[in-house]
Amino acid sequence: MTDDANKMWGGRFEAGPDAIMEAINASIGFDQRLARHDIEGSLAHAAMLAATGIITDSDAKAIREGLLTVLSEIETGTFRFQVALEDIHMNIESHLQKLIGTPAGRLHTARSRNDQVATDLRLWVRDQCDAAIAGIRALQRALVDQAEAGADWVMPGFTHLQTAQPVTWGHHMMAYVEMLERDASRLGDARNRMNECPLGACALAGTSFPIDRDATASALGFDRPMANSLDAVADRDFALEFLAASAIVATHLSRLAEEIVIWSSAQFRFVSLSDRYSTGSSIMPQKRNPDAAELVRAKTGRILGSAVGLFTVMKGLALAYSKDLQEDKEQVFDAADSLMLVLAAMEGMVRDMSADPDVLTAAASSGYSTSTDLADWLVREAGLPFREAHEATGRLVAMAEAENKELQELTLEQMKSVHKAITDQVRDVLGAESSVRSRTSFGGTAPERVREQVVLWRERLS
Repeated sequence: MTDDANKMWGGRFEAGPDAIMEAINASIGFDQRLARHDIEGSLAHAAMLAATGIITDSDAKAIREGLLTVLSEIETGTFRFQVALEDIHMNIESHLQKLIGTPAGRLHTARSRNDQVATDLRLWVRDQCDAAIAGIRALQRALVDQAEAGADWVMPGFTHLQTAQPVTWGHHMMAYVEMLERDASRLGDARNRMNECPLGACALAGTSFPIDRDATASALGFDRPMANSLDAVADRDFALEFLAASAIVATHLSRLAEEIVIWSSAQFRFVSLSDRYSTGSSIMPQKRNPDAAELVRAKTGRILGSAVGLFTVMKGLALAYSKDLQEDKEQVFDAADSLMLVLAAMEGMVRDMSADPDVLTAAASSGYSTSTDLADWLVREAGLPFREAHEATGRLVAMAEAENKELQELTLEQMKSVHKAITDQVRDVLGAESSVRSRTSFGGTAPERVREQVVLWRERLS
């Protein structure tokens, strides 16, 4: 342990840890990402200490100028981080002491590293919520653009990855807009809940100094100080909530990525991706691999793993602070980095992908996708109970399948042999285009409903 590190620890320890202990104990390799937030917290704390008369104005001024110098050195890359000083807090404080001397030692009055790191991480995660929401909004805009372009394009809708009923391309795109809106809402809710300030809780029990926690909370943009000092330093539910919300976002992105993988295959040919979001094969010259989509799909496991990791860290911790909580940051940092990357990649792919309306329509018109329309017609026009109509339609599908025909290729006589109530007017509902135009219920796939949603979402996202 260096002399600097011994000074930071105080008089309790004489011998330094061996290399193994130093390696497991130090967090500066990753928590230096909190530098700006740590300095913001220290600036607010020093200003409060001066305002309450706990330190002098001259000391506060020296601390402020010194901290701004430290921040400048970190941002320009000239600051030298030391593993022996363990973490970002001690690295900054040690360098501050070299810069301004005695006043630096007064900065840590009425606070602990416990409330300091809890504050830093809340500030960092709060910023990440804002960044993730912005990324979601950008992706939603890309999806709305696709929806508007393809509001009339007919494609097969699937259940069990089997052709179910025709839908429009625009309707399919707007489904993800809705999912992502709930994702943004979850992140916004998480941000609101985490917006309470731990600073001033000190190690775990508060302080005897006459601090003003409302002042520091306000200076840092928090709604209020946290009401219980034990809770303030001990819980990371705000990080857990961010990770859980991120995992749900990633799951939605993974589902869309899976569809892009399927749609871009030679068997489907629904969409194509340009070279910007595809790669080739080292031995198969015909290949165009949707690697970006595959990696978005894979990153979901990484983000979910971070959430599981931190849940596991937290599940056995008695109040208040334990060193286990050092393991919160790498999980949060990695998940946040992955989330921002997959959001950007998915926005790029959605803007890049080009759908083939002719292939979509051909696929939508096959596989007996208008069977439900036929059953509905029998209910509406012939007055059959739905179960009877369903049974008659099933027999017609079996007949068409046996003759390797689509429903609309059956003759009227063949249809009447199944149910005499069928007339030639039934052909009006057997086309995929007719099917989607008829689905005008709120939330339905009809082009007019899609365009209404496009207008609504353009207003929301503007």
